[in-house]
Amino acid sequence: MVERCPRASTSESALFLQNMPTHLNNEQSLVAAAQAGDSDAFVTLLNQYSRHIYRLGVSITANHQDAEDVLQEASLNAYRAITEFQGNSRFYTWLVRIAVNVALGKLRKRALWKESSLDEPRDGEDGSYVPMEIESWGDDPEKACLHNELQQILAEVIQKLDPKSRIIFTLRDVEKFTIEETAKLLGLTIPAVKTRLSRSRLKLREELTKYFGKDARNAMPTSHR
Repeated sequence: MVERCPRASTSESALFLQNMPTHLNNEQSLVAAAQAGDSDAFVTLLNQYSRHIYRLGVSITANHQDAEDVLQEASLNAYRAITEFQGNSRFYTWLVRIAVNVALGKLRKRALWKESSLDEPRDGEDGSYVPMEIESWGDDPEKACLHNELQQILAEVIQKLDPKSRIIFTLRDVEKFTIEETAKLLGLTIPAVKTRLSRSRLKLREELTKYFGKDARNAMPTSHR
């Protein structure tokens, strides 16, 4: 039961589980204005998503100073490249792609994102990829955390994942990018993303069990996807 949860200390890591970004109704016109040189329009777009980009930076780098740098560098890079944005995706998706590249650059400098294989799949008899059967977090892992203490604890547990698993989980289950989009953003294969995501979900369940015992499984939806 949630009432038996230990009280988690208030932490900036709770920022990780803030609500998903809302998109401006006049986003297209703002993008067009920004591309025409209207800096105020660009600032309006950036202000709509800046805290989410910062949150993403925290998730990838596990460092608040680095996350600040990610936000600043991604914002500057986006401003310089705004005329290259073709509108094939939401502005936020484009901005996330820039921020991910900046953040991964920081991890590479810290030797935390090595080019080792992530696939390690279980092979079927015909050599095809067979994903591990791990229970899904359901359609919205944030809604599964019905209490603020749960949100804080989950945020702290997520930070215990290794960098690759943490970013894949963040992009797929928090930011709601598809498996295909996540793979493209990170330059990974779809089987690699599926494998690491499954392992991340299992690891999080194991960690949450340390806090909640058997109730940890009941704190999350169990639908498959």
